[in-house]
Amino acid sequence: MTPDPRIGVVVITRDRRAELLRVLDRLTALPEDPPIVVVDNASRDGTADAVAAAHPQVVLVRSRTNLGAVGRNIGVALLDTPYVAFSDDDTWWEPGALSRAADLLDRHCDVAVLTGRILVEPGGREDPITPELRDSPVPGRQGLPGPALLGILAGASVLRVDAFTDVGGFSPRLWLGGEEELLSLDLAAAGWWMCWIEDMRVHHAPSTERDGTRRRCLGIRNTLWTAWLRRPVGGAARRTWAVLRSVPRDTASVSAVAEALAGLPWVLCNRRPVPHRIEQGLRLLEKPQRHSRARRYVG
Repeated sequence: MTPDPRIGVVVITRDRRAELLRVLDRLTALPEDPPIVVVDNASRDGTADAVAAAHPQVVLVRSRTNLGAVGRNIGVALLDTPYVAFSDDDTWWEPGALSRAADLLDRHCDVAVLTGRILVEPGGREDPITPELRDSPVPGRQGLPGPALLGILAGASVLRVDAFTDVGGFSPRLWLGGEEELLSLDLAAAGWWMCWIEDMRVHHAPSTERDGTRRRCLGIRNTLWTAWLRRPVGGAARRTWAVLRSVPRDTASVSAVAEALAGLPWVLCNRRPVPHRIEQGLRLLEKPQRHSRARRYVG
């Protein structure tokens, strides 16, 4: 394989110096030799200095505040490639995966996102969400490179940069935690396809350095916000009821719902329901979501 100028990589990170350095060791060794942008979200553990010392070829952004997922928007703006692969500081792409994605995006000009098959380390077992992606019930046009999706996994997806920027990237208001859902619905509403690709593999070594409870709160809040931002009243109500039935009965969940309610005026001002065909696809996903082994609010 030779270097591939069509695709770059953006990584966001905060306070995971050792894990990030291991990921960058793998990404910088890829045969595609992609340009890499690391956006450090105000780490306090010396992450930025360590990246600058160990990987001087990486473009490093030292944010003074924690931008959350919006750091990816900044990283994308610094690339001049038509495609971007997102990695988290605990995920990395297999050799050849990025060129495989670029080839598919070259061939399918109406596809905006390709999500890879996630292998969980140690051991390389399939991520529990894999069956939902492989057997997605979302209708797709004939000839798509893989099953059609209505959602992406940011740390395991390759995106068409023009499509990403045209819909505004990740929302500053959602910040982090389930932030991909709103982006995905906006891409679908704009006429783009999203697909899962079996032979495009990405590895995930889940970090233990995270505030699981706060991440759960943000995930619940953002899921509720996205439902009312983009779904018709019936679909939003169904999604809300499904979320409230599934969350743990504790103060963290109560806090998440309170945050969601506090943001209701903003949600109503920015409400833009998706077309009917997309809502039909979302309804087809309701049963797999109810029985999902991966989509659980924990922490």
